[in-house]
Amino acid sequence: MKTEENVGDQSIIWAQSGREKWPATLNLVPGIYAYGEKVVKHDGSEYRVWNPFRSKLAAALLNGLKRLPFRKGSSILYLGVSTGTTASHISDIIGEEGVLYGVEFAPRVAREFVENIARHRLNVVPIVDDARHPERYGLVASRVDLVYVDIAQPDQTEIAVRNCISYLKANGDLLLVVKAPSIDVTKNPQEIVENESEKIVESGFHILQIIKLEPFDSAHWLIHAKKKG
Repeated sequence: MKTEENVGDQSIIWAQSGREKWPATLNLVPGIYAYGEKVVKHDGSEYRVWNPFRSKLAAALLNGLKRLPFRKGSSILYLGVSTGTTASHISDIIGEEGVLYGVEFAPRVAREFVENIARHRLNVVPIVDDARHPERYGLVASRVDLVYVDIAQPDQTEIAVRNCISYLKANGDLLLVVKAPSIDVTKNPQEIVENESEKIVESGFHILQIIKLEPFDSAHWLIHAKKKG
């Protein structure tokens, strides 16, 4: 389960939510919220509680992610940003000095992301495009510190690797959400995540952690890998 060390950032606290403690991020835009999240005050500042049932990255923190591979000033390419729940909390952490490029293919979902998140957060850059074609992201200005991937496609690992080749710095980090049923509903989910991990290693990464996301998300894992320099 979670430890205080796995966030290790003044922009995050652990807030009481019922019987549990959930992470909460220092709101970059006080008074503006993303998804009806609970808000708490700490030392006179506003923190947004990070719901692990709404965010796989928060679920990973609760399930033992050793560290968040980004901090204030980090640059991030986020594939499958959806409506921006997780992206909003990452935006809080990287602050005004950082940048998050959020890629979303579905126009309706992308409009909601722009309206609810990007419009209020100057460190978020929306990209409405297909993650299978990273060469089309003209808005990505430079190599990034982290590629975060949360897309429900059978070739999600291949898409992640393709984007890392295009945009991830040497020694940069990859966070890949493996959605086993999206890859193959006929196979054992544990076997699927092992196969996807092997693909990542063969593509030039070290696996740092593999985290099962239950009970927050069934048949989902988060793989944290680091690109070899």
